[in-house]
Amino acid sequence: MRRREFIVLMAGTATWAGSLSAQQSRKTWRIGMLETVAPRLNAANLEAFRSGLVALGYNEGQDFNLEYRSADGYIERFPELVGELIQLKVDVIVTRGTPAVLAAKAATSTVPIVMAASGGPLTSGVVAGLAHPGGNVTGLSAITDELTAKRLQLLKELTSGLKSVAYLHDMANPVAAPQWQELKMAAQSLGIQTAILDVRKPEDIATAIEAASRRGDAIVVGNDAVTHASRQQIVDLTKKHGTLAIYATREFVDVGGLISYAVSYPDLYRRAAGYVDRIFRGAKPADLPVEQPTKFELVINLETAKALGLTVPPALLARADELIE
Repeated sequence: MRRREFIVLMAGTATWAGSLSAQQSRKTWRIGMLETVAPRLNAANLEAFRSGLVALGYNEGQDFNLEYRSADGYIERFPELVGELIQLKVDVIVTRGTPAVLAAKAATSTVPIVMAASGGPLTSGVVAGLAHPGGNVTGLSAITDELTAKRLQLLKELTSGLKSVAYLHDMANPVAAPQWQELKMAAQSLGIQTAILDVRKPEDIATAIEAASRRGDAIVVGNDAVTHASRQQIVDLTKKHGTLAIYATREFVDVGGLISYAVSYPDLYRRAAGYVDRIFRGAKPADLPVEQPTKFELVINLETAKALGLTVPPALLARADELIE
């Protein structure tokens, strides 16, 4: 063999061996997801998170795998589920909702935790500060408190004769009380009576909505594990009783609910992928500021409005980001 051919052959062998070694040593990250509902009910958010990772250069099955755990509407399951994720030695835990992130924080001080969405992470004690979270938790806030009063105002626009409104939420959730206070203050200024529909588990939903319908209340539906997991039931019952309701995520409107005003949760999940990427590259959660939502959506289901005999004011139609017909 000629000397030049030998050198080319050896160089090619070294390149092939180096490439093989790099492939063998390439890390496949394990991402735990602690969620309120099963993947089929969380498809849009899950797809946004996956797409966010792919856009950053990660390929599922090669660079990362997801370990998904759902509480299915029962927040008492979160400690057990996060224990499973820790046993699997996940590299990061992505959470939705305050009860989920609190359960994860109580279970580990070493595994990084990224909030895809959390209501009031500062007031609930999840982080020490928004600019400097400290500890092992960072991510995105859904600023749920501030939007509650806005939803009441939208209901008032829909029906000028609104006299009473009920707040449907799991009141054991740490974010519920601040939202309730916001709703009460807004209602008082508008001369509207208020009531609480405290739902601690999915089995409480039917009785709560029936009680509201008997009183003639409109309903502001909060966003928590119980309501999120029961969204189809809630929508069906409000339509059955002819009850006006506004929702804290567009997912309710997608299955027939009347109206929602909320942050874009798919946008938050996409941005959560960026936090995961930075952590994989060596950043510490304590040094990554908690970010606020930047995208909000007003969505109205015109078919449901028609079924309820409701004429949506033109000014409200003009402000809607999406109309479902």
